[in-house]
Parts: sequence; structure tokens; C-alpha cells
Amino acid sequence: MSEYVSYLKIVDHLDIQEGDTVLIGSDITLLAFYAMRNGEKLDLNLFINSMIKKIGQSGTLLFPTFNWDFCSGKVFDYNKTPSETGALTNVALKRNDFTRTKHPIYSFAVWGNDQNMLFEMDNKSSFGPDSPFAYLHHNKAKMLTIGQGPQYSFTFGHYVEESEKVSYRYMKDFTGDYIDHKGNIDQRTYSMYVRDIKKGVVTNLNPIREEMGKKGVSTLKQINNVNFYLIDLYNAYSVIQDDIQNNQAKKLYIIEKKQA
Repeated sequence: MSEYVSYLKIVDHLDIQEGDTVLIGSDITLLAFYAMRNGEKLDLNLFINSMIKKIGQSGTLLFPTFNWDFCSGKVFDYNKTPSETGALTNVALKRNDFTRTKHPIYSFAVWGNDQNMLFEMDNKSSFGPDSPFAYLHHNKAKMLTIGQGPQYSFTFGHYVEESEKVSYRYMKDFTGDYIDHKGNIDQRTYSMYVRDIKKGVVTNLNPIREEMGKKGVSTLKQINNVNFYLIDLYNAYSVIQDDIQNNQAKKLYIIEKKQA
């Protein structure tokens, strides 16, 4: 068995540098389990602090704070609507040094150098060219997934699909009540490039994950029996784009067979 690494030192074992832009997707269940098993109580604020210390003031740290209730007509409250993407993201939302971006479906909790710029974004489309996903692409961000594979957290792939205008997705509008950061309420419309469920389209990112691994765009490191994938998002775009343009996106989705 390999030697246990304190959760506060894990970032030192990853290819994350000062000044990096880092997006973190996570399921911290195993991280917490192995910390407790080795005599540590996982403090998520301290874990976030370790990431902040590593990238420094010139870096930018993002957590996905997605919530899909707006799609079913429920009100989005900028200050109160929780994240549905894990415990770590909700801890980030509650911190005074993080700011949430504005999209009611695909928002991010952001710390660091580009925090204000990201807050000022007012993108209608979830994955459009003026969205945080485009920012991650053009700023050559790294995505770190903790305790889960890209199949479960690689929403960036949908940004590429929208950019490349894939035929198995289409733009759909969602309208609902929106309470902004100052408490003002109005009705707003946002859009998402959704999969065509009538065609039986089901997202399946495991093949593209394998392709990114073969090309060195995604690297896997196991620390304390927990999987840490680090993905170069700028080059990930090219890998996904190639699959869409030259392989009919066969490594991104499958058609679910209808039951007889």
C-alpha cells in the first residue's frame, strides 16, 4: 500500500502551478473516507485553501454550482439556490471570497484573478461563446476531477458540441423567475443546447475520455486510492472537435435502443 498523503498536500502531487486557471469537479466521498481512515477529518474549507495557495493571486479557481430547477420552471435565487454538483461546491458558494456567476442553470463559484470578469458575464446560452465555458477554453484552463471520471462531470464537452453545432442537440429556451444578487426579481429566458431525446440520444463520454488519455490531454493520478483526472481543456477541445468532424461524434454519445 502506498504511503498516505494528507489531503492538504494532495495539490502538491498534481500538475497545478501558480497562475493556473483550474476548474474542479468532485465527489469527495472517498477523499473523506480515506482521510478519516488515516486519522484526519476532512475540512473542505482547508482543502479549498490548499488549492488557492497553490495557484496564488494570479490564478483563478472555479467550482461548478449547477442547478437544473430553472429548467422545470422553478425560481432561481442567486443568493439562495444551492448547487446540485456536490458538497465541495456548496462550501465554495458560502465563502465570502468566492463570487457566483449569473447563469441560473450553469453557474460557477469563482475565486481569484478573473473573478470580476466572470461575474460580469451575462450569457444567455449555457455553453455559448460568451459563457464561462468559452473562458475556460480560451484561457487554457485545467480541469481537475476528484473521485469521479469525466463521464460524470465533463460538461465542457457540451460547449464543444454547441460550438461545432452537432446535429443530435438543439437549442431550447427556458423561462422563469430570476432573483438577482441584489434581491430584484424579474422574468428571464436562458437557453441550453439539449440532446434530442426523441432520437434516443444518450451522453456517453467514456470513449472520448479514453481518447484524451491516449493523446496525453487527460492524465490520471491515484492518490490515497482516489482518482484524480487532470484535463487540459484547450487541447481537449481539439480532441472532441476531431471526433465530431471526422468520426460523427461516436465517442460522445450513443443512441439508446427502444424497447420492443
